[in-house]
Amino acid sequence: MKSINIINVTPDNILEEGLFCIKDLKNPGFHSKKKWFQKRYAEGLRMKILKDSNSKMIGFIEYVPAVNAWRPVEAPNFMFTHCMYVYPNSNKNKGYGSLLINEAEKEARESNMQGICVMTSKGSWMTDKRIFEKNNFKAVDQRGRFNLLSKKWDENGLNPKLLDWTLKQKKYRGWHLLYSDQCPWHEKSAEALCNVAMDFNINLQIEKIKTAYAARNAPSGFGVFNLLHNGKLLEDHYISATRFKNILKKELKMAKH
Repeated sequence: MKSINIINVTPDNILEEGLFCIKDLKNPGFHSKKKWFQKRYAEGLRMKILKDSNSKMIGFIEYVPAVNAWRPVEAPNFMFTHCMYVYPNSNKNKGYGSLLINEAEKEARESNMQGICVMTSKGSWMTDKRIFEKNNFKAVDQRGRFNLLSKKWDENGLNPKLLDWTLKQKKYRGWHLLYSDQCPWHEKSAEALCNVAMDFNINLQIEKIKTAYAARNAPSGFGVFNLLHNGKLLEDHYISATRFKNILKKELKMAKH
């Protein structure tokens, strides 16, 4: 493993150290994520960035006590991993992911927690479960295409579990977008969807998710991005204007039949 540094990002050094997911400090997404992070830091949210010997970012992890997780999970006295990523592919399979996971596990143990858990799913926007399985995480729950994995060192307690986000969907009549700034790319997507909705003369009701409680009780597995139409979840992660246009055309066509 080449020489690397583990950076603990804080509200005081975030402008200096940056964000792994979005590096342009002038991007509105960076500004929204920075504000979100500064508020959540007091709730125990932590972000660690891996930098190589040239101070280039090669990976990061974001984790928080599960009671303050922005995902539909119930896991008292567990640490929860929001996101973990190593980039580019040439840096994968070198132990960097395990190093990041160990950082979160170390803090969970120091906080006398029962264990650590994570939601995974296939797709480029969520971490694959294999890296966690390599670090002795076990599957404890599954809903749809989302898996909940956990690593416990106190075997006497209950396993974490996923909340049923489908129960909340039917109350959203019409077009709705609920999103949070937990992901810095949501703001750009929300703006694009708003513009497309206006072009199609669609009343898209947009709501910003501002608390962990609201995210845990959101109508999708990802929690922090929810696009719905008449009680049906259409997307659970950020999408482009083109993707939304295709969704609108399909939904409008179905409404005519």
